[in-house]
Amino acid sequence: MSIAEFPEKLEFLFDPHRYKVVRGGRASGKSWGLARALLILAAGKKLRILCTREIQNSIKDSVHKLLSDQIELLGLSSIYKITETSLKCTATGSEFVFSGLSSQTVESIKSFEGFDKVWIEEGQAISEKSFTILIPTIRKAGSEIWVSYNPELETDPTHQRFVVNPPHDCVSVEMNWRDNPFFNEVMDRERLHCLTRDPEGYKNIWDGECKPAVDGAIYYSEINTAQKENRICNIPYDPMLKVHIVMDLGWGDSLSIAFVQKNLSEIRIINYLEYSQTALDVVSSDLKAFRYNWGKVFLPHDGFNKTLNAGGKSTYDILRALGWDVVKKDDIVILSVEEGIRSARMAFRRFYFDSANVAGPDNPLPESGQTVLTHRLIESLKRYRRKISRETETSTTPVHDEFSHGADCFRYIAINADNMLNDNAKKQRAYHVGYSPLDSAVGY
Repeated sequence: MSIAEFPEKLEFLFDPHRYKVVRGGRASGKSWGLARALLILAAGKKLRILCTREIQNSIKDSVHKLLSDQIELLGLSSIYKITETSLKCTATGSEFVFSGLSSQTVESIKSFEGFDKVWIEEGQAISEKSFTILIPTIRKAGSEIWVSYNPELETDPTHQRFVVNPPHDCVSVEMNWRDNPFFNEVMDRERLHCLTRDPEGYKNIWDGECKPAVDGAIYYSEINTAQKENRICNIPYDPMLKVHIVMDLGWGDSLSIAFVQKNLSEIRIINYLEYSQTALDVVSSDLKAFRYNWGKVFLPHDGFNKTLNAGGKSTYDILRALGWDVVKKDDIVILSVEEGIRSARMAFRRFYFDSANVAGPDNPLPESGQTVLTHRLIESLKRYRRKISRETETSTTPVHDEFSHGADCFRYIAINADNMLNDNAKKQRAYHVGYSPLDSAVGY
């Protein structure tokens, strides 16, 4: 197999670059091309190559089989020694090593310092933590990091790192079935069948477009529609509307807080914060720093439970003592998780999400806690999914993970939104500098 037979889009693999990234859909030849390029380069001079992915429980999870097959197809069996766990080129002394990233620590990954190339397969699953550990370790002069992946979400660490905000000396190409010179009729029949059966999924599966949400996401279609209707956009704070606070409580995990304004039927989420192991008085101080036109605070059912850790007080008691107007338990709408999800789906078309940083000179970001802004809430909705039963392969209850807190907070907003009023709006208008009767803000 000669280099000239590679797809044109992969010719850059033979040029020196710190980062080489190939993304795209099914049958594009990405992994096939990267495997061949590495085998040919390793046959030309001595290289140490790390083949990795986020999780590798066994060698079967790696690209070992793909590389072994390509050695035979390339006619390189005479110079490559294949064992159950490694590949070595007897002609040059090159070696391929296979390992997962999720199991690595800052200390354990030091063993990879002398490697010349790293191939990260299934890059869409790589966490930011793994990149933070790996990249500084691969620092040998002339070393390269190769990444191949089928895009999932635009907000995935790999896509953000190498496509949205690429580093210096990064070549990133999109490669799909149209770019594969070895694409055949069998593959094309599969493609056309997918286009007919699942036209929305086709965009990601075959054309390599990012998905609106993860597979199986509870709000998949709703997020997709919100994006198409441009309801994830710049929604500035309107001082003429009350800002209501909705909380999902947590201590060891996340305390989620959404900032909500209502204008007629529109429900606007203008900001969102998450905290971990932060006292309520600190949270309260951070919130007041925004200097919004505050409305009411809406708590989940457990916000009214008195606890020993809080000196026999509830979150309701503490927030009221800190000066907040907290809605009484009898006035909170409480539904089961499934009833709440159904209500949230029905109300989703009323929601608008601020995609910009709402902080500014008059609204400084709080110094404590973890400020994550509205994009974190959107990310939670994109990744909020159900458990899948191994026995029946059917979906069951929602997964409780880092994304469920934001989704729970959103559900509380949806079921309580009709009780979020702007009852003092006229009074506030009287003191609004520059107010005009023709002002476009309505709904008071």
